Amino acid sequence: MNKSDKPPFDPELLDGYVKIDHYNGDAVNRIADHYGDILKALGENPAREGLLKTPERVAKSLQYLTHGYDIDPAEILRSAMFKEEYSQMVVVKDIEVYSLCEHHMLPFFGKAHIAYIPDGHIVGLSKIPRVVDAFARRLQVQERLTNEIRDCIHDTLKPLGVAVVIECKHLCMSMRGVQKQNSVTTTSAFTGEFAKERTRNEFLRLITASLD
Repeated sequence: MNKSDKPPFDPELLDGYVKIDHYNGDAVNRIADHYGDILKALGENPAREGLLKTPERVAKSLQYLTHGYDIDPAEILRSAMFKEEYSQMVVVKDIEVYSLCEHHMLPFFGKAHIAYIPDGHIVGLSKIPRVVDAFARRLQVQERLTNEIRDCIHDTLKPLGVAVVIECKHLCMSMRGVQKQNSVTTTSAFTGEFAKERTRNEFLRLITASLD
């Protein structure tokens, strides 16, 4: 097949990352109606040209940003579990995190670093970032997000231990309130072998190490 014969790129063929462009029409209409009222309450005119479609756009945006409610993170892991006699630490670091704070519905974003020690089963590496997304794409607090990721991997994969560290910037701190633009919040959660200082320190060393 020459270059001109190649089929067009299909983003839906990427492992697990299907473009979300299907929306619940009833929910879009209900949310959009409320946002029309919100714009009025803010002193805006929802009928002006720049805002005519804003309520609908916001409604669709919120459905996308919270589509994790429709995903079963444990099923993501179960879909790619394999028997393997590997018992050393598996680390996936620098996983991008994007979520909405449930207190102000403003974004927080950063990186997650996750490790587990297999006990007879490993999981496809792409599934770990998908689990992160499934929980992050909900209204969240960073502390709960950290624990939910840990518990899902621990309960589903049943490894010897799980470690999760998340580092995020919160726009509710940067744009309002204390307005500290450079602050970063770090949360961590561990199970099993990672409760041991030596194992935990190895994990922390690996997620801070550079391959350069």
